[in-house]
Amino acid sequence: MNIIWSAHQVGIIIFLFVILIITLTNIKILGNLGRYPMPSRFPRVSVMVPARNEEDNIRSCVESLLAQYYPDFQVIVLDDNSTDRTWKILSELAEENDKLKIFKGEPLPAGWLGKNWACHQLSQKADGDIFLFTDADTQHHPDLIRDGVAAMRAKNADLLTAFPCEKVVTWGERLMVPLFPWFIIGFLPLVIAYKTNSPTLSAAIGQFMMFKRKAYERIEGHKALKNNVVDDVQLARNIKEAGLRWRMVNGKDRIGCRMYHSFQEAYNGFTKNLFAGFGYKIIKFIFVWLWIGFMFLQPLILIILKLLGIDFPMYTMDLAGVAVFLAFMIWLASNWCFRFPLYLALLYPVNMVLILSIAFGSLTFALTGQANWKGRTFARHEIKWW
Repeated sequence: MNIIWSAHQVGIIIFLFVILIITLTNIKILGNLGRYPMPSRFPRVSVMVPARNEEDNIRSCVESLLAQYYPDFQVIVLDDNSTDRTWKILSELAEENDKLKIFKGEPLPAGWLGKNWACHQLSQKADGDIFLFTDADTQHHPDLIRDGVAAMRAKNADLLTAFPCEKVVTWGERLMVPLFPWFIIGFLPLVIAYKTNSPTLSAAIGQFMMFKRKAYERIEGHKALKNNVVDDVQLARNIKEAGLRWRMVNGKDRIGCRMYHSFQEAYNGFTKNLFAGFGYKIIKFIFVWLWIGFMFLQPLILIILKLLGIDFPMYTMDLAGVAVFLAFMIWLASNWCFRFPLYLALLYPVNMVLILSIAFGSLTFALTGQANWKGRTFARHEIKWW
C-alpha cells in the first residue's frame, strides 16, 4: 500500500517538474521586445485605444504613444460614453498633435459587449497596414511601435501579442495580478502551441495586440466576437483557426500597466474572464482547477499537518518537500520573468487559494448572470457541461 502512496507523491513531483520545464522553456521562447533586428521598411501603424472613464490614465497613455520613435503612425482613441473628464483631456491633447484622432463611440447595440464594439469602431477609422490595439491604462516606451514591428517581421507573425510589465502597489494587487501570467507561462507550452493549429493552444494579452491589417480583416476582427468576454484570447484563437501565425513576446521593457488598483478590482476583473476562457464548460473547468489546486497545495498541507503533530505514515515528507520546492520554483521563475517581487513566490499557497476562489467565483457569476464590468452587466452565455 505504501508503494501506491509513494507513486502518488512521485506523480505530483513529475507534474510539477513538467510545469517548471514548460515555464523555463517558455521564458526562453518568448524573447523580449527590443532584441529583434530592425526591418528594412516601416509600414504605417494605426494605434487604437478604447477609453471608458479613464481620466486618471488617458493623458499619460496617449502622450506616451504620441512620443513614439516611429516614422509613420497614427493614434486613434474612442471615448466609450465616459461620464468623467476623459473626453475633455482627449480634446486638449488632440489640439496639440495632428497624429491623434479622437471620436465618441456610438451607442452600444444589442448583442455587443462595450469593449468589442469600441474596438470594432476604432478599426473602421484606421488606415494603417498594421493595427495595434492597446488599453487606456498603459504607458509605452518610445521604441514600442518600432520594436513591435521588428518582432512581428522577425517572427513572421500575423498577430503579435506581448506581456506588459504589470505594476503592483497594494497587497491585493501583489497577490492577485501575478496569477494570469503565471497560468499562461506555466500551462501553455509554446513549443507545442506554435507547431499546431489547435485554437485551444493560444492566448493573447489585451494590452498589446499587433495585427497585420489583412489578417485582422480576414478573421472579421472584433465583429466576429461581439459578446465574447475574453476578446483577446478569442482573437488569438480565430487567428490560429484561420491558419494564420500567432506569436507571443515579453514586453516588460516596453509596456507598463497598472491593471487594477485594489484587491476587489482585481478579483472582479479576473472573475469576469476566467470561466469564459474555458468556453463556459463546467466539468472541464472544475476538473482543471481542482487538479491544479490539489497538485500545488496537497504536499504543503501534508507538511503543515506533520508539523502540527498530525502524521500520515503512508506519505513521505521528503517527497512532499521536493514537491513544495518545485511549486516554489515555478512561481519564482514566473515572477522573475514578469518583474513581480521575487519574495512573492514564498506566498504561492496564498496565490493558489486566491485563484481557486476566483475560479469558482467566476463559475458562480456566470451561472447567476452577475458578471459585470465598468457599470455594464454581461449577457448570460450558454453553459455547457463539457
